[in-house]
Amino acid sequence: MVWEQRWHPLRREWVVISSHRNERPWQGERVAESVHPLPRYVADCYLCPGNARSSAQRNAQYSGVYVFDNDHPCVGPEAPAPTSPAVPIYRASRASGRARVVCYSPRHDVTLAQLPKSEVLNLLQALQAQYRELSAAGDVKHVLVFENKGEVVGVSNPHPHCQIYATNFVFRTIELEGEAQADYFAEHQRPMMQDIIRAEEDDGRRLLVRGGRDRALSFIPYFARYPYETYVMPRETRASLADLSVAELDDFADVLRETLIRLDNLWQMSFPYVMVLHQSPTDRAYPGFHFHIEIHPPLRKPGLLKYLAGPEIGGGNFLNDTAPETKAAELQAVSNVHYRQGSE
Repeated sequence: MVWEQRWHPLRREWVVISSHRNERPWQGERVAESVHPLPRYVADCYLCPGNARSSAQRNAQYSGVYVFDNDHPCVGPEAPAPTSPAVPIYRASRASGRARVVCYSPRHDVTLAQLPKSEVLNLLQALQAQYRELSAAGDVKHVLVFENKGEVVGVSNPHPHCQIYATNFVFRTIELEGEAQADYFAEHQRPMMQDIIRAEEDDGRRLLVRGGRDRALSFIPYFARYPYETYVMPRETRASLADLSVAELDDFADVLRETLIRLDNLWQMSFPYVMVLHQSPTDRAYPGFHFHIEIHPPLRKPGLLKYLAGPEIGGGNFLNDTAPETKAAELQAVSNVHYRQGSE
């Protein structure tokens, strides 16, 4: 049993760990996974090859990674200048940028965890190219790449894809992380994440996957806010995905893929999550910033969500009803071969 607060050094906040609460009686709503198998191609899917999208534009007959400008962007170069509020305490500024969609595969019926290593590597190379292109734009201060996977996190289209928001502002979580890592680097003359990696390896209980050439690793962090929250990162400090060498990217692809496979294998289901690439903002230098991927699965048990309620929404502190060490042990124990391999 773990019943304590743990300091989250990247977010500069406390996380309450109360693992004894995971077994409390539950009579609330449960979520169910869709049991209907998906076809390889869907005629009215706006992400499948050759199909028309809501904008009336038609997708290419793509065979690999496919990138296009989002038809319904939250930011765009045409964003108008806002009207200044009448009172000084309120402020408004222009939200501009570029929004893109990245399809992983022409197949409608697979997930990132099910893609072969070569296709995961192709995707990461495409995201490297997108970061380099978008971060070079004069009005872009930050490139946020994220995947929402599963109906329980609000995904309306299961075709495997992620999104890119290249914005004229820095998203708050990344800004906080950048400032925390820069301050740590100034005080200690070494990157914060190197000390986190060292602590996780010295402890060992929360480690999940190590790359074959030891250039990448994944773990559930000591300060995890969600039961199966997982970090995937290169061993060396790199500011962005684009800064990884060919060898580092290859190892990173292996670790990311195996980590996602283990999540799927835990309950033999397509595990829902929000996955975010934490890359250094481009508005200024953030010394010591260490690129990594954070995977936030919303389930704490099969069919049972980790709900954000009073402590999180009202109080501002996350309450994790599980011990990170226990959740890591569960993922360590499952196979690294996807449970559906050979059944497709």
